[in-house]
Amino acid sequence: MSTNSSPKGTTRRDFIRNSSLLVAGGAMAAGSLNIARAAHSFGSDEIKIGLVGCGGRGSDAANQAMNTSGGPVKLVAMADAFEDRLNASAQSLKRAKGEKVDVPKERMFSGFDAYKEIMKCDLDLVILATPPGFRPLHFEAAIAAGKHVFMEKPVATDPAGVRRVLNTVRVAKEKNLAVQVGLQRHHERKYMATVKEIQDGAIGDIVLARAYWNGSTPWVRPRQDSYTELEYQMRNWYYFNWLCGDHIVEQHIHNLDVINWIKNAYPKTAQGVGGCEVRKGREYGETFDHHMVEFTYPDGTVMLSECRHQPECWNIVAEYVHGTKGRSDVSGSKIYGSDGKIIKNFGDLGADGHQQEHHDLFADLRAGRVPNEGEFGALSTMTAIFGRMATYSGQKLDWDKCLNYAVPLANFDAFKSLKDEAPVKPGPDGFYQLPVPGKGDWWQNLKA
Repeated sequence: MSTNSSPKGTTRRDFIRNSSLLVAGGAMAAGSLNIARAAHSFGSDEIKIGLVGCGGRGSDAANQAMNTSGGPVKLVAMADAFEDRLNASAQSLKRAKGEKVDVPKERMFSGFDAYKEIMKCDLDLVILATPPGFRPLHFEAAIAAGKHVFMEKPVATDPAGVRRVLNTVRVAKEKNLAVQVGLQRHHERKYMATVKEIQDGAIGDIVLARAYWNGSTPWVRPRQDSYTELEYQMRNWYYFNWLCGDHIVEQHIHNLDVINWIKNAYPKTAQGVGGCEVRKGREYGETFDHHMVEFTYPDGTVMLSECRHQPECWNIVAEYVHGTKGRSDVSGSKIYGSDGKIIKNFGDLGADGHQQEHHDLFADLRAGRVPNEGEFGALSTMTAIFGRMATYSGQKLDWDKCLNYAVPLANFDAFKSLKDEAPVKPGPDGFYQLPVPGKGDWWQNLKA
């Protein structure tokens, strides 16, 4: 029994909910602000969570949520498009967490509508970790159902999805629902201290920023004879833009987000180059293997952005900023003066952001605080999409025009079956069409 229970077994949750209803009386109409959740401090009560998207990242996020302290966290429902992945994740999490995983068959859902079923369950928070193209749809459903949300980055793959997320963020704020985005550097203490030092003027005015995600090609999932085209693309989702957004969106968003965070702003223009120089197989879908973008912020600060999936090349995942009084190796947590000597080093403050973001979220919920990271999560996602649009077009593009670009990559609301038509198709040779900079006319009204 909770230490906050009354002699009759009423929990802190019930007490706060009932008190809030008494104060509000009949002033709130049906369908308006969810008073119980808006006023709710979980304290040491059990927090029930659900998981939508049972791949590696989703399973890890659920595990990390159950690692938090201050009170029990129990996984009570799971959903995935694929039953095999759902079952494998449930078994793995049950082995790892034992009684913290209470997901009977009736609360395990598969298929395109699985996310709808999980929102009907009695749970407090839902983790959204499907391929990111589905994120706007699932986020909208979660907030409509009155659930707190932890969602992985990126939160969309096209500007239409970003706008949809921004609209849902506003609804979440009205309902006083927590929204946390898996841009975990915001919760790494070494990053937090370094960014604050820069923002407090340690290196003067920023004149140049550099951001990198250069590494190797991630996993590839081979086509099976039994797969429809749609199932193949969903299982090999990293290489299809409607699902992933290209690696500048799926991975490099982390580094772009750090520079946005430091600047407390978003780029005004972008131009760049990209292509697919070495990654030539059919299995790599329609994505580039390198992007190089020059972003310019409204105050004239330039960010040079580079991401690459090419073997035997220089690998680095890092961010740097240069100012009028010094510079910072942000990822290395170091501040340098104008003489090149280190004046601050925050490297010993801790860097396990994937776990820390859950510690912070659940601590906030238990204390009655309601964090909302949805806006910067959406706009940093848009920064990465903006960069992709620049490299795909070969043009210098304008932020506002790109943010309002109307054509989505796919209609995610329409999918009902794995036999449905895929948004893109291979040619007769089995290869997918790659963007060609300078070709096509989709970018004509987006130029700066």
